[in-house]
Amino acid sequence: MQETKPPARPQRARLVVPSRSDLLLKNFTELIGGPMGARSAPGIVSPGVFTVERVLIILTVLAALCALTIKGYCRVNGWQTPGQFYSTCYSDFPDLFRNRSLGEDPFAFLSPGHLFEYPVLTGFIAAVTAWLIPGQGVTDSRTLGYFDVNAALIAALWIVAVLATARLSQRRPWDAAMVALAPGILLAGTVSWDLWAAGLLAVGMLCFARERLVLAGVLIGLAAAAKPYAALVLAAVFLLSLRTGRLRAFFLTAGTAAAAWVTVNIPVALANPAGWAYSLGFPVSREAGYGSAWFAYNLVARRLRWPVLDPGAVNVLALALFLLACAAVAYIALTAPRRPRLAQLAFLLVGALILTNKVYSPQFVLWLIPLVALARPRWRDFLVWQGIEGLYWAAVWMYLAQVSSQGPTQHNIDMPYYVLAVAAHMLVTAYLMGRVVWDIYDPNYDPVRRHHLDDPHGGPFNGLPDRLRLNPLNPSKAILTGRAKHHG
Repeated sequence: MQETKPPARPQRARLVVPSRSDLLLKNFTELIGGPMGARSAPGIVSPGVFTVERVLIILTVLAALCALTIKGYCRVNGWQTPGQFYSTCYSDFPDLFRNRSLGEDPFAFLSPGHLFEYPVLTGFIAAVTAWLIPGQGVTDSRTLGYFDVNAALIAALWIVAVLATARLSQRRPWDAAMVALAPGILLAGTVSWDLWAAGLLAVGMLCFARERLVLAGVLIGLAAAAKPYAALVLAAVFLLSLRTGRLRAFFLTAGTAAAAWVTVNIPVALANPAGWAYSLGFPVSREAGYGSAWFAYNLVARRLRWPVLDPGAVNVLALALFLLACAAVAYIALTAPRRPRLAQLAFLLVGALILTNKVYSPQFVLWLIPLVALARPRWRDFLVWQGIEGLYWAAVWMYLAQVSSQGPTQHNIDMPYYVLAVAAHMLVTAYLMGRVVWDIYDPNYDPVRRHHLDDPHGGPFNGLPDRLRLNPLNPSKAILTGRAKHHG
């Protein structure tokens, strides 16, 4: 009788350790004994209790507690203007609870004629959390309770985004520490509900990476119902579908995303058509907002008596530049010698929206942080970018303090310094986008592809050969490469 062998256990992949692979972190590990030894085998040898994900959760919880500490002045003294700006603890949560009827009628945005400028899913989140607060009316204790409930949910979404990013990164789970410790989330995570969209999108991208396309579409659709920027990931999926010839992946994901978005929006559209239309068209009807190049230009123009851009002109220019940027991303996606990764294209598209949009609120940095951790996980570039975003975060509150207090200039930030902070934020974002484009055209510089990976976030596209690539010298001519070399 022949003896049967037990089935072989699947081989674990060795994890990429930042203290080895990242030069900046390698130089900063001397105080704790230097980089991990070359003979150690993370991912193969069990780490015991402190797995990567558990350490990431601990780091995220500590960062969330620090974020709550930053809001300490307002939690004790209330959210009053201009004190909330001088103390850099402004949040939309108490402002909307007091001024948008959330404290009296949480679901007022469903009433005919009631206007609410946030996307529908964000409106539902704001309403449900207000409904959970005990008591009646708008009081200081209920306002504080509303902030704390939302801050706790934001912390939970933060952990979800970190874990999703770690699992998306496969052999590079420590890249998620960028999300766990991001100064941008620590400073701006509780300004508004943007982390709901970022968390839903991160989980949706994880489902897509695991080829669960229907669930991925549902989650991306919900993320877009919370913040429309999330739909740009579908544009990245479409470009990769063209490149690989797998159009079914796009249609299935985009179709379920559209169905999820419509399902969330229908109740509000039927109950309050005017309010629903206002929430969709509010960014179009508003003036150029804080943080945008358009707002900075108008500030300078008024001081120098140049022509000022009205909302109609800003709408046309912003849309035209955004479409040009999207066309440039499409050109990159279809002409690069090797197919770009999904996270790279998603980051470029969202970055293009950030740079051309008519408003850049401090919390919008949350849109980019998980995508940067996936697209270009280099700590030096990440920390430089986050440092300048922190500078902008402080500048916008100081400028709002000056505007709302009408105090003397010597006690406030003057307009030129605020404009310089806006310019610095835009330049560093454009720099990161340029580095990602460089990685696309020369994958030897791509931190992810250095480790013999193709596209760990690409799901059905991972490891596929190209079916279509445009000739960069003559884009009108397509190069059909059905038998292209496998890049896995």
